[in-house]
Amino acid sequence: MNTPVTIIGAGLGGLTLARVLHVHGIPSEVYEAEASPTARLQGGMLDIHDYNGQLALAAAGLMDEFRGIVLEGRQALRVLNVDGTVLFEREDDGTGGRPEAQRGDLRKMLLDSLPEGTVRWGHKVAGVRTLDDGRHEVTFENGTLVVAGLLVGADGAWSRVRPLLTGAVPEYSGTSIVETYLYDADTRHAAVAETVGGGSMFGNGSTPGMGINAHRETGDTLHAYVELVRPLEWFDAIDFSDAEAAKARIAAEFEGWSPELTALITDSDIAPIHRPAYALPSGLRWDRVPGVTLLGDAAHLALANGEGANLAMLDGAELGKALAARPGDVEAALGEYEQAMYVRCETPIEEDFLLESIFGDEIPQQLLDIFERRD
Repeated sequence: MNTPVTIIGAGLGGLTLARVLHVHGIPSEVYEAEASPTARLQGGMLDIHDYNGQLALAAAGLMDEFRGIVLEGRQALRVLNVDGTVLFEREDDGTGGRPEAQRGDLRKMLLDSLPEGTVRWGHKVAGVRTLDDGRHEVTFENGTLVVAGLLVGADGAWSRVRPLLTGAVPEYSGTSIVETYLYDADTRHAAVAETVGGGSMFGNGSTPGMGINAHRETGDTLHAYVELVRPLEWFDAIDFSDAEAAKARIAAEFEGWSPELTALITDSDIAPIHRPAYALPSGLRWDRVPGVTLLGDAAHLALANGEGANLAMLDGAELGKALAARPGDVEAALGEYEQAMYVRCETPIEEDFLLESIFGDEIPQQLLDIFERRD
């Protein structure tokens, strides 16, 4: 392929695609709405799995660079009951298959691996349409216009490329995540830091859809994810600009929980951030449309389960490899990629495999009972 592949979205999936294409000598152009690589925080830690995300990085030729950004010790895991009782604990001995890295570091690693100028910052899509000759025209809010011979939507949950392929739109799942941060935790929030431990902590009760989970990120920052099953209207009634009132309202839902767990809410150094969880219909497929496809959340947005970023990266790698393998038949490459993606996303990860991947082979019965209650 001599014509650059046009990629909308400079997230992990789109950048992995651009990198794998570059490895195979195929040019690409990535258009990103954000004004610069540092325009906003890039989220928290990601565990990159040996059965998908690491396969993508290997295809991109970046495993050595990835090892350089892994946060040592962060595969440590702790599961607590609502009263703070430790149900399960595992130290990070360096042998786990889910090493942790900051999302921002992963993105920077991918950006640094691309030729200068590959990403065009400050290009927010205004509209996309199919031309009479089968190519696709993308217009941007800054007035730029691009006509793509091959267009890839890597632009996330609210993809502007997706409508070329399907009318499916994300729907609210009924579950929301509220994010909080505690900084300088070892000195300023010592009891909470001790409760979280050195890696990931999951706090679970008997009520399905309620949890207080946290990661220890770079330095001694604690990043918490509070899970609540509530309608959007419930959250709309909370003034999240009033940090103290919002923290108190969210924490009130966890009455009776250990104060070291609820302190992940009440002691937050920022105002809580509401993240409603949306998902596309399970098993979404579309008829093949020449010259355009999707990857990552644009194609298969699902509820957070630790797989989203890994699958997006694997999508990008597999699409890049398919295009490289069939340089004279783009449509065959796209068809093969999409069919494999459908199967990959529709095939549930076996529960036993997932639990063993996370916890190892010695899971206490009390912990298994919690997972059964949450199903």
